[in-house]
Amino acid sequence: MIQKSYDNTPTVYLIPTPIGNLEDITLRAINVLKQVEVIFSEDTRVTGLLLQHLNIKKRLISSHEHNENDNIVKMIGYLNQGKDVGIVTDRGTPIISDPGYGLVKGAIAHKYNVVGLPGPTALIPALITSGISPSPFLFYGFLNSKDNKRIKELEQLRNQTATIIFYESPHRLMKLLQNIYEVLGNRQISISREISKKYEEIIRGKVSDIVNIDINIKGEFVIVLEGNTESVDYTKISITEHVNAYIKEGNSVNEAIKATARDRGITKKEVYNDYHQIKK
Repeated sequence: MIQKSYDNTPTVYLIPTPIGNLEDITLRAINVLKQVEVIFSEDTRVTGLLLQHLNIKKRLISSHEHNENDNIVKMIGYLNQGKDVGIVTDRGTPIISDPGYGLVKGAIAHKYNVVGLPGPTALIPALITSGISPSPFLFYGFLNSKDNKRIKELEQLRNQTATIIFYESPHRLMKLLQNIYEVLGNRQISISREISKKYEEIIRGKVSDIVNIDINIKGEFVIVLEGNTESVDYTKISITEHVNAYIKEGNSVNEAIKATARDRGITKKEVYNDYHQIKK
């Protein structure tokens, strides 16, 4: 399916909203907020305050991860009537660690246009002010809230050479920093909070330095972490050597095979067959 984004057919607009400073909203975002018939909003109270500030009156429908599937039907109903629909989250760009994905999938499945507007997002300001190599980078978002699953996720990122960006909530920040230090080692790190607001703060240094700093645990945090600069070039070793390298780190054979397949961009079956053929 080829989308012609501006063919005057009913459209779903993904509209970024300010993450802090209200002046960050674009002129285009304001115009689209005025244009759409209805706005699906993560929190109608937050969006209502923004619209009030902009002197815009629109119908707001609460839409979050628990009711998105039900809202697909409502959204398609508006589109079938020839009306444009807006999607916003509390702050920042929809779908980036925020709701909206289900609605977008529903619109695409019904062959309606989905247009994403450029605009505010927390990860880019945090990256470009971090002092850590910006390219390539991997945006990971929120790690799992459960300790054992979070550690497992970090273990899977151990050999990632790209800069990694995480989001984290205040009450889990220090625990995450400890996990990073224990699993990924003492890397360069940048922690940003209150981006674009009056009390914006950026903490830079080695993980070992920052875990001992008295950080103001308020606001949303964006963590920019240096990639693995000591990673092995797996293109220069065999699949068996690759698997064994993971086993030596304490992974099971199955975990090592899965990680090897991920690193090489091949299937687990290919790795399994190659590894066990050599072992015979």
